[in-house]
Amino acid sequence: MYETSDSTQSTGTSGCSREFLVSVELYVPAAASLGFRKPVVPRRKVDASKTEDTPRSLKEKSSWISVARTPAGAGQWRPATCKLTDEDESCLLNIYVDETILYQTIYIHMLNHFDIRHADSSLFLRKNCMALASAGGQRWGSSANTEPIYLQFEDADTCNTWLVLLRSYSKPEIYGQTFDSRDGGLYRMWRQVELSILQGRNLGNHFKAQLDANASSATLSEGDPREADPVDLDAFCEIHLNDNICARTTVKKGIGSPHWLENFSFSDLPPFETLEVTVWREKKLLKPMLLGSVRIALTNFRRSEAVEGWFPIIQAGGGIQVGEIRMKLTVDEEIILPHNNYSGLLAVLRDRNVLEWMSDFERRLHLRTTSYQLMCIAIAKNALVENITEYADREVDSTPSSHNTIFRGNTTFTKTMELAMAFYGKAFLESSIGSTIRRICSEKIAIEVDPVRSGKGAKEVERGVDQLIHWSQEVWNQIYAVRSQCPHELRRLFEHVRKLVEKHYHTKDSPDPHNRELPWQSVSAFCFLRFIVPGILNPHLFGLYPGLPSARIQRSLTLIAKVIQSLANLNPNVQKEEFMRGIKDFLKQNLPAMVDYILVVSTPVQLDPYSPHSGHPTHSHQRLNVVSSLHERSTTMPVLERESIPLLPHVLDIPRHLARITSSVLRNARSTDPKGKSSEGDSQYLSGLCAQCFDLEEQSLARVSQLAGVESYPISHKWDAPRITSTISSAAPPSPASPSRIVESRKVSRPYTAPSLFDLSVADYRKVSSDNITPSSPVPRDLSSLRRGSVSDISSSQKVTSSPEERPSRAMNRPRFLRPKSISADSISSLASPAGAQSLHSSSQFRDLEASRKRKNVLQGILTKR
Repeated sequence: MYETSDSTQSTGTSGCSREFLVSVELYVPAAASLGFRKPVVPRRKVDASKTEDTPRSLKEKSSWISVARTPAGAGQWRPATCKLTDEDESCLLNIYVDETILYQTIYIHMLNHFDIRHADSSLFLRKNCMALASAGGQRWGSSANTEPIYLQFEDADTCNTWLVLLRSYSKPEIYGQTFDSRDGGLYRMWRQVELSILQGRNLGNHFKAQLDANASSATLSEGDPREADPVDLDAFCEIHLNDNICARTTVKKGIGSPHWLENFSFSDLPPFETLEVTVWREKKLLKPMLLGSVRIALTNFRRSEAVEGWFPIIQAGGGIQVGEIRMKLTVDEEIILPHNNYSGLLAVLRDRNVLEWMSDFERRLHLRTTSYQLMCIAIAKNALVENITEYADREVDSTPSSHNTIFRGNTTFTKTMELAMAFYGKAFLESSIGSTIRRICSEKIAIEVDPVRSGKGAKEVERGVDQLIHWSQEVWNQIYAVRSQCPHELRRLFEHVRKLVEKHYHTKDSPDPHNRELPWQSVSAFCFLRFIVPGILNPHLFGLYPGLPSARIQRSLTLIAKVIQSLANLNPNVQKEEFMRGIKDFLKQNLPAMVDYILVVSTPVQLDPYSPHSGHPTHSHQRLNVVSSLHERSTTMPVLERESIPLLPHVLDIPRHLARITSSVLRNARSTDPKGKSSEGDSQYLSGLCAQCFDLEEQSLARVSQLAGVESYPISHKWDAPRITSTISSAAPPSPASPSRIVESRKVSRPYTAPSLFDLSVADYRKVSSDNITPSSPVPRDLSSLRRGSVSDISSSQKVTSSPEERPSRAMNRPRFLRPKSISADSISSLASPAGAQSLHSSSQFRDLEASRKRKNVLQGILTKR
């Protein structure tokens, strides 16, 4: 992908300018590429002696899939060089094309953290991409282009390193910077949207939208003579957040009812505004045609609660409905305090094995989404592997005498192993099966060996068996070729499992050959049964292929997965289906290689830490230089600003993970009454955990109240009540010619399955005015009703300096974030108006209220013995 092998380099010492260089692929829009010469395709000399030893995954093109769908007139990817220069008072990112042509200069110190994000791979069908969003005064370029800058890096490690590096020079979203000089502010914000686009129905049918607040979806108007006849079309969706395109679905064929089943996650977002999903009709040799769109106000959704339903697709230009789309949406928004505030919660979590906490969260609190947050905290503390190995001893000791079902159930241990393999082994899975699986999908390989399914004769069945053996061999060859790239953490886990089974079942002294294979089978029960084989069956869920494969391709992947799993079971003689007996010779031939593979991935080795294929997070020169620079600069940063920089190499944010755990526990404590027996020790641990969460809630309330009670707002800032309307404006601009960007000024609609304003139990609001030209803010009389909802939002804008000469120093240029546009109320018990917040914060009534609540034993519903 790169013309040179340049990795990130840095020069300079403290007090001098620092420079960092990296080679990337740059996306140049069509209009901006007119002045450049045609890209030259480099001809590389291939060393014949190294050809056989190089894994196929390393020879792939820059695009991670061979067939990419791009709109007509789209831009092109060109080799480029990025040079980041830190001059103490400014930080500039210069992007050079054709080695010497300066394409763009971006003033990184003027950007916000949420302007620098990972780009979804569905946009360009490329991985390891980063998007840099900047306004006109925050960049300079040869062309007047305000679209985001897209950069693709060589690998995920380089992409993460530069993401952290660029964010370290940008402005985090910190609120109340004038109140706490020691921490640099009161708190910071984090937002995320998780969206699943499931399916559509009645696409292409034009009828008047009848919007009923009590209905589950839009229905046909009784007076409309047209019927909803199915329309044969190819459709895809584009996802826009705050009018910026973020992702695309694949093109699906269907008679009015395509099934996408595609999941998207967007993190580190700016203050919420709108989510728009546009639906396009794909036509051969023509530009895509816009069918309609769904526009949603994100402030109308309760935080951390999934909303699923049918959303009406409204055609641009009027209230004409052109179908429906079923989506599932989850909106997260968290207030993040300084790390020291979470010291009590961290101390409670350290008292037990992290897997014990995962078990209690799922079994007692019915929280199934916090396991990932707990795992990230353990990884950041370098304690996950030790916790898993300790818990594995208990798993084997509690296993019945029969070893046929060892590690086969869905226990806390096996689930955590799946999480760990997915976290540490993402790049390993890509290099193991990624390229071959994409070949099967792109070439539309259809394999069938069942005569009942195919309905064909013996010759066709035999041809299908040969085809199955061929592609199974292709998949296995790639898996075996990259066995040495197994991450160091997974090697340690597999080694412990193998040795634990050897010790528990005394397999070395057993005369039964099947018992001697038990340690190898225990490793394959994780490596293949729960990791590689699921990746073959569902490549779209592991990021190996965009979108759900067709039914014929899915059948081919299922047959290949059966063959690989049979090989991993080390028993070639057992085949359930008669038509699968033809692969017996294949299994016997590759059985020794499978044993060797298992031994390699379950044996840790000491490798060169600077090697790009060392099997563990590479402490490469580029990351060491960045970490050294961050460590040197962090000594002068305020606390919140320093903590907002993620930790390398896995880009972890410990306070954010702790804040999400706190919010989940608080929501559960107020909404459910978990059933189940528990020991006295479990109750003690959970009681301590919940008490820490409530203490954090009090701290969050105090900080938000402090900001609300003292901060003055410009007169242009206005409160907006979080209303949800189902009115569709009839005035809208005409459909654009290409699906690149859609900006429409119209009212937004909500799905009929979405929560309304009355779901928040807020009957009315009261207005409070202050002496400092503070606009009136709606505050519910029942403050506790906001604990699970969202509050009003303030529209704010930052004025950007237009030229470098007018720009003051970076320390003085950081804006004071007055208030977030929308604040989650999950981790605070209430929000008050400036006057009311001052009285709560200054008087002893607040402390008495909280003490009274604790005396009423709010945790009784969680910790009661059954």
